[in-house]
Amino acid sequence: MSLKEQVPIYTFSTISFKDLESIVEIKRNISIEIFSDWFKADIELNQNDQDFFNNLIKENYFLIESYNEEELKVKFIAPILNRVKFTDVDHEIRDFYEEKLTYKTDKFILTGTTDFLVAKGLEYSKIPYFFIQEFKKSIKNDDPRPQLLAELISAIEINNFKVIKGAFIIGENWNFVILEKLDNEKYQYFIS
Repeated sequence: MSLKEQVPIYTFSTISFKDLESIVEIKRNISIEIFSDWFKADIELNQNDQDFFNNLIKENYFLIESYNEEELKVKFIAPILNRVKFTDVDHEIRDFYEEKLTYKTDKFILTGTTDFLVAKGLEYSKIPYFFIQEFKKSIKNDDPRPQLLAELISAIEINNFKVIKGAFIIGENWNFVILEKLDNEKYQYFIS
C-alpha cells in the first residue's frame, strides 16, 4: 500500500468535530425526553450517600475550577466512581481505566486510550457498555465531546450495538450522552 492509499488514523485524544464529520455522518439531536428513563428512575439516596456528596462538594467547590486534570480526577471524580460498585463477578462486568480501544474500517481507524469504561470482562475489557471521557478543567482546554463520540462510535461498531451511553465531565459539570446508530456510518447523539 502506498502512502497515498493509507487509511487515516484518528486518535480519541486529538479528534475534532471537523475530523469526525469528515469520516461519518453525525448530528446532534435536541430532545429532553430521551433522557427520561435514565434521569427519572426512582432512586433514593440514603443519608450516607447524601452526606458523602455534600462533603465532597463542600471540600472542593471553591477550588474545583483551579484543579488541573489529574487533581480533578483524584479529588472529585475518583471518589464518586469509587463509591459505585461496578464489579460484578457473576456477570463478569467491571470498570476499566486507561483502556485501549481501536475500531478499523476500510476508510478510517479510530483508536486511543479511554479514560474510563464499564465493560463485560474481568481481566480485560471485552464488550464496553458505558464510557466517561475526558475529565477536563474547561472546554477551552480541549473539547471532550468529539473524543467521547469517537469512543462511542467505536464501541457501537465493535459490539454491533444500536445505542450506547456515556458522559463527559468539564469541571464540576457532568454531561450525559446517548449515541444512536441510524444507518451505516450515520449517527445521532443527545447531550443532557
